[in-house]
Amino acid sequence: MSDGFTEMLDRAQAFYGALARNNSRDWFEPRKAGWKADIEAPARLLAEIMADEISRITGEAHASKVFRINRDVRFSKDKSPYKTMLAMLWAPGDRDDLAPSFYFGIQPETTFVGCGMSGFEKTALTRYRAMVDRWGDRLTEVMEQTGGTLADIGPEPLKRVPKPYDPDHPHAALLKRKDLALGLPLAEGWRDTGDGLVAALSDRIEALLPFQRFLVERL
Repeated sequence: MSDGFTEMLDRAQAFYGALARNNSRDWFEPRKAGWKADIEAPARLLAEIMADEISRITGEAHASKVFRINRDVRFSKDKSPYKTMLAMLWAPGDRDDLAPSFYFGIQPETTFVGCGMSGFEKTALTRYRAMVDRWGDRLTEVMEQTGGTLADIGPEPLKRVPKPYDPDHPHAALLKRKDLALGLPLAEGWRDTGDGLVAALSDRIEALLPFQRFLVERL
């Protein structure tokens, strides 16, 4: 039986598609109450339910967050005031910035379920690079097994392989990164099962679980 969140996803995709074409306060403000009631409120409920589900799947407590719709435009050339994606995150209780989190993003035409870290601070970046240098072969195997693709959700990669690593390092592309996350869309045909969005999200979380466990163990 559907859990009712599929309808929220459909409303969100339609709303954010329209917002992308009309990204202004004049357009958003008259529709804000409807967005809060029909999209934000059920999204927060979904995030809370999935926090319990992810905690069960991983065996580690996770807390949920639904990202605000307003953009921070202070340091951006793009001054459009609103985000055109509904995004939520589930972070473990470990506040180490090398602890991977799970993500879910709803865009007008696509969905994105991810796992990883959106950016490394200096000390964490050193640890990440050491892990890639030592365990890069196994890391790439795990990434391929998930069927996911690298997600560009953090800082731009470096142009060159950082010192002291060989410029011809077999995992040069990973060494250049300042973030690491894998993403998957919801499984094709998930709507046809009739099980609902919670089940579809849980399926993707389980697909990403070997990647998450590898990072927890090696970082």
